[in-house]
Amino acid sequence: MIRFFPKKHQKILKLSLPAAVNSLLDMLQVITDLIMVGRISAFAVAAVGLGLQSLMFLFAILSLLHIGTSALLSRFVGAGQLRRASTGLSTLLQFALFLSLPVMGFWYFFASNVYVWFGTAPEVVTLGEEYVQTLTWMLPFVLAKLVFVTALNAAGDTKTPMQIKIASIALNVFLNYLLIFGNHGFPQLGVMGAAVGTVIVNILEMLVYLVLYLRYKTPYIPAWHYSRSLLKRALKVGIPASFERSLTFGSFMLCTVIIAQYGTEVLAGYQIGLRVEGLAFMPGVGFTIAAMALMGQGLGAKKPEQSREDVILVLKYTVGFMFFLSFFMIFMPEKIVWLFTDDAQTIEEASLYLRIVGFSQIPLAYNFVLSGALRGAGDTKRTLKINLVSVWLVRIIPAFVLSWYFESILLVYIAMISDTFVKATWLWRTFDKGEWQKIKV
Repeated sequence: MIRFFPKKHQKILKLSLPAAVNSLLDMLQVITDLIMVGRISAFAVAAVGLGLQSLMFLFAILSLLHIGTSALLSRFVGAGQLRRASTGLSTLLQFALFLSLPVMGFWYFFASNVYVWFGTAPEVVTLGEEYVQTLTWMLPFVLAKLVFVTALNAAGDTKTPMQIKIASIALNVFLNYLLIFGNHGFPQLGVMGAAVGTVIVNILEMLVYLVLYLRYKTPYIPAWHYSRSLLKRALKVGIPASFERSLTFGSFMLCTVIIAQYGTEVLAGYQIGLRVEGLAFMPGVGFTIAAMALMGQGLGAKKPEQSREDVILVLKYTVGFMFFLSFFMIFMPEKIVWLFTDDAQTIEEASLYLRIVGFSQIPLAYNFVLSGALRGAGDTKRTLKINLVSVWLVRIIPAFVLSWYFESILLVYIAMISDTFVKATWLWRTFDKGEWQKIKV
């Protein structure tokens, strides 16, 4: 069907659609645990949801790998420097494995405190500690996989990650079916079973990427070279992006602190709402991946105007997709939430959250694509500044004040989406000025 679109549109869609499907499946793989433990209890939903959210915060810190890899390798690909790109990939793989070891130790011992800090019920604390500590063992494999996936995307190959993800999510569902509920003679592990299944699947995914890489089935040349200068260039872009992502997920965590005070059902509803919203994000994430790759490739080929045209076209598609999905979030959230839980109070709370955030999907499309494009150009310091000001002054502080003064979860949710509109306007003005064209990576 893509062949009926204009040639320029075909390039965008061939990159974006597989990336969007892969991102959707990535989110589904994460929330499979949440859907299946939703049949156990609200405590299980809150434990798994908060555990996944806290783990996402850790991944935000480590997004320096994702952004640095994309910005650096896409420029090399655009410039036709395959050997330099291959050396960059090898360097970043080694750095990812080295970085994963201290992160594993830190997170394993830190995880037990997360649930206590949020003031959750004792049942949630007990279930959550085991869940997050088990997930810790997959971190080296996840970080290496992140570098492989980003490298393929930077080279314009978004189909391979999609195909691998389709197989992995099917396996994840099957393992959850066996281990959570104890079917076909397997032990009934409950929340722990969800964690074990997720760990197994992530290890197997990384091994598939490694085999493809070593057998020359990727655009890169297998090597074990290390370049300190290339690592520095990647980190120069990646570290500000890491701070930005950490700030974003940190704001979600702080908002969770507020929401947790309203009770387990509200917290469980919020966690489910976040996962559903995450599904709606996936087209935006897929198009963002395309925007980052096209921006980097265009700048690497010394064609900044081409990069600008590509990003604007990606933005138009993203707005259309997310506007369409907003209707489901606003007008039929209960039917969606029912897939996660049959608890009436939790369904009501999650539906309230989804109706509110449904109105912010169009500015979110701007946020996704334009921030991704600026990161692809290496302009991560400017996106960090925009996020820092918007998140604190428009989201977090108003949410705390409104919660303390009015004790209304509705007003908290409204404060949480307000910065989306501010950020979209600011990002567009920054992109439109074109100063990103002058940045060296």
